[in-house]
Amino acid sequence: MRKKFQRETEYLTIGIVAEMTQVHPQTLRYYERVGLITPKRGRGNVRFYTQSDVERIRRIKVLTQDMGVNLAGVEIILRLSDQLERLRREKEELERKRKEEKTDAV
Repeated sequence: MRKKFQRETEYLTIGIVAEMTQVHPQTLRYYERVGLITPKRGRGNVRFYTQSDVERIRRIKVLTQDMGVNLAGVEIILRLSDQLERLRREKEELERKRKEEKTDAV
């Protein structure tokens, strides 16, 4: 089942995500329990996943199955990757503001 909520974001149910990623639904529930993914919740506590969640699950699958990383290692890798991405966005924002200030000063 596919649903659309705010801002036309497409949300996918656990069955569709399991099929898309070739990861068993129980494994997806486990990933959520250990904090690797956090799907949105709908009525009746139904899990809804975004495309970003699907990409994260695929990344977890590559790390665990292809590279042999255990889930503790996956957690660290994902946390560090998330921090790097956040810092990259902050840097871009600061550079954009600095560029605007230079333009305004001229």
